[in-house]
Amino acid sequence: MEMRPFGRLIRPLTARRRLLDSTRPVGRVELCRIEEAFDRVAARSVRALRPVPAFARATWDGYAVRSRDTADARPDRPKGFQVVGELYAESAPAARLGRAEAVAIATGAPLPPGADGVVIFEEVERLGDRVRLTHPVVPGDRIARPGDDIPRGAQLVAAGDLLTPVALGAVAAAGLPSVAVFARPIIEVIPNGNELVAPGGQLRPGAIYESNNAAIAAIVTAAGGTPRLSPPLPDDPERIERALRSAVRRSDLVLATGGSSVGERDHLPRILPRIGTLLFHGVAVRPGKPTLAARAGGRLIVGLPGHPTSCLANMLWLVLPVLRRLAHRPGPGWSEEWATLGADAIAPTPGFSTVVPLALRGGRAFSTFHGSSAITSLRGATAFAILPPGRRTVRAGQRLRICRLDPPLGAGPAGGTVKSAGR
Repeated sequence: MEMRPFGRLIRPLTARRRLLDSTRPVGRVELCRIEEAFDRVAARSVRALRPVPAFARATWDGYAVRSRDTADARPDRPKGFQVVGELYAESAPAARLGRAEAVAIATGAPLPPGADGVVIFEEVERLGDRVRLTHPVVPGDRIARPGDDIPRGAQLVAAGDLLTPVALGAVAAAGLPSVAVFARPIIEVIPNGNELVAPGGQLRPGAIYESNNAAIAAIVTAAGGTPRLSPPLPDDPERIERALRSAVRRSDLVLATGGSSVGERDHLPRILPRIGTLLFHGVAVRPGKPTLAARAGGRLIVGLPGHPTSCLANMLWLVLPVLRRLAHRPGPGWSEEWATLGADAIAPTPGFSTVVPLALRGGRAFSTFHGSSAITSLRGATAFAILPPGRRTVRAGQRLRICRLDPPLGAGPAGGTVKSAGR
């Protein structure tokens, strides 16, 4: 069995910087219906073409009146009004209101001309077709004037905004059926290895089910991308190279899993330099050392280890910021803060940075790692720490700097000093 030595290993932050320096946000723009635009990124600003509301309307059920007619209403000297009609939300504007006249009005109905206030049903006494008021109505009371919610020309969404339910509701209220959004980046995922069988297939002796595709697809989707998953390829360098070249042409980023190390059947280190410019091969980090990347035609190919924990740990600290930049999303996908180690101890690796997946409970962090080949090493992990080489062992009760993953991959900040992580 032939083995080739790694070249000079680069630091984790250097590897991330090289990938980010080679990443440009997707420029494709598409029109998206507002009902389907949640969590998309706006490509252009959106302004209101009309005021909201477009007309003066009641904000309570009651009676529309002219406030000046109520100025002398007192509990001991009620003021009587003639009820001359009723208005509902779908009603057309009524005739102008006369002196000492009232119109029964429902929430959302247009205010009749001349009216400038609404008194609620509970504050009047109804006697047949007349009502009596016992206090004055303030001009503007319980009404929304044109543009009170959204003035004409107001910016509803800025280019680059993540479209939230509130933003989309404002766009809908202004009568706009769609928004221009950036296309989701297409991420091609290509696993390789003779031992891999797609889930649902028949296992042969020595074979295992391929598990990285599903986990990577979830991370890609959470970062705003669209995953395209290839079935596992055998350790055939010609087939792997054809698949990678084809993927580079039709996607925004290519992720290859397995075959990234220095063994006889690790073909990626020989294939990637033929397709593009090699950015690095080997990162001084554990787990995840056998990682490489190349730039080909303005796109990146990243080769990740096949071991599930190594692969997914690298997806979080290395690839997640790249995915978010492609998708026009701000930040790396996590926030940095301090946490207290809850149990056991974490020992650094001499000469290597150490990535530690962490579960956060009760304000404390607990390592979930128990092997780079075990998918369950990341079970419950919503954060990670990267210990620098040569650092002393972190013991229970000591503080360490962690990266708390943003939702939906993590649970979001829970107090403490938090700042956005840099590159």
